[in-house]
Amino acid sequence: MANLSKKQRDALPDSAFAFPKQRKEPLTDAQHVRDALARFNQVEGVTAEEKRQAKRRIERAARTFGIELSKPPD
Repeated sequence: MANLSKKQRDALPDSAFAFPKQRKEPLTDAQHVRDALARFNQVEGVTAEEKRQAKRRIERAARTFGIELSKPPD
């Protein structure tokens, strides 16, 4: 599921996103987790608490998909 169509993305539950309130950075597969890691600091319009929670979600998804983190998201 590397590329999500708008229909597929819209069908995802909020819990499938690093930032569920904004529905930003889906965590549906290894590639999306890597993308979320790469874009973590580029996400705008989120609070420090939302970033802290997103960091935990990304770390959990990375473990689920067998991705070793050289460093946690900042």
